[in-house]
Amino acid sequence: MTLGRALAAHYSHAMTSDASIRFFESQFQRQVQASDLKLNPFEQRALPYLRGRVLDYGCGLGNLALAAARQGCSVVALDASPTAIAHLREAAGAASLPVEAGEADLRAFAIQGEFDSVVSIGLLMFFDCPTAFARLQELQAHLRPGGVAVVNVLEEGTTYLDMFDPSGHCLFAPGEMERRFGGWEILSAAHEDFPAPGGQVKRFATLIAKKPTETAHSDGAVM
Repeated sequence: MTLGRALAAHYSHAMTSDASIRFFESQFQRQVQASDLKLNPFEQRALPYLRGRVLDYGCGLGNLALAAARQGCSVVALDASPTAIAHLREAAGAASLPVEAGEADLRAFAIQGEFDSVVSIGLLMFFDCPTAFARLQELQAHLRPGGVAVVNVLEEGTTYLDMFDPSGHCLFAPGEMERRFGGWEILSAAHEDFPAPGGQVKRFATLIAKKPTETAHSDGAVM
């Protein structure tokens, strides 16, 4: 099965009823109408590390996917927002950029193939913690040895929770990201607070890590 057919088989509108998706669907509609398409600070930080075949998991409007494609990457970009994916497909098509954009329920989507870079900015915290940790592990598994992962999440200490579905979300514990990339080369680890409405705070962790090129066995040998 080709990648395109595999993606088409897994696209789903199942998440459009989710409170978090409704929150961002409205935000994306406002941004498209206002042509507010700049890279956010986390996307700016990620872009220099992206190369080769890239998976943008939770791509939003696709600003980072488009920027990566312009610098020579081929990109698979996934999100649950119909507005975001429609915008990205139109923008990539108009510029003849190698971006394959798909609407998908990322809680259950089966990633296909391997990638030289994987990026997930501002997504995993919208899943319950067991799902978030499982999806992170799958992203790691589909990254080629020597490839780079860029992952951004919200941490405990975040007080702005308006965008979350009360039935399931995950604020990562301090140091959780570093623990889940044990054995990888940590290229950058940032923990930052940003102001939010009502005097509240968003506390982000952003990790950039390189996957080992050697695989350790339980006896300590490597291959």
